[in-house]
Amino acid sequence: MWGVNSVLGTDGSRRAFGALAMSAAVLGAVLTVTLGVTPSVAHAEVAAADPIDASMRTCLARSDMSSTAGQVQCMDNARIGWKAALDGAWQQLQTKLPQAQRKPWEKSQASWLASRDVEKQLLAAVFATTHGSMYVLAEADMQLQPVRDRALALRSAVARISAGGDPPRRPRACTADAQCEHAMFDLNRYYRRLQAKMPTRSRPTLARAQKAWTAYLDATTPVIDERGRIDIIGARVATLKRLSETAGND
Repeated sequence: MWGVNSVLGTDGSRRAFGALAMSAAVLGAVLTVTLGVTPSVAHAEVAAADPIDASMRTCLARSDMSSTAGQVQCMDNARIGWKAALDGAWQQLQTKLPQAQRKPWEKSQASWLASRDVEKQLLAAVFATTHGSMYVLAEADMQLQPVRDRALALRSAVARISAGGDPPRRPRACTADAQCEHAMFDLNRYYRRLQAKMPTRSRPTLARAQKAWTAYLDATTPVIDERGRIDIIGARVATLKRLSETAGND
């Protein structure tokens, strides 16, 4: 049976889980500072490749921000910073896109925004089943990471177009791409696991969030290549896995 290890088995899918590694490192640093514990999945350092990440790391290490509320504020500030970066990258992209690519990109962006709105409701429903400061921090982290991922994706698109690169080659059908099929298998497995752990009343929220994410993937596939598709699916697998391991925890 294919599991998460199958998705992690290639260079492209390792990139797909890069954001999760960064997320685990952030949360590990937060939990160490706030709760005095160090999760085994977390790395000791958060990569500071971007000033927003560096500023968040500095904030997390401040003694006056060591409370749960302070740590959440650090992550919220980073999320706001990445949202501003996202908006800036989107504006740049709109000015550089060839006419033929504008509508597909606009559809992708609208679908991403719609997906994020429903995803917030899913996170609230999952974390409502938990107790403890570490889950408050985990929710803030999971609000941050998708915004960061999208900002970086838009920046990459701007850089490619600015460099005169050709449009990405449209991916094959997922059924013709073994990596994609394996990743979708994992996605469906963790979706079912999370569904089983969710309170009955919250399962429609999960279904709506997954439907919105699927619409985002479908809208974005025409403007990315196969590696980009694996990145998006891999990040979703990681999210559903993390939520399935979180729901119902005290």
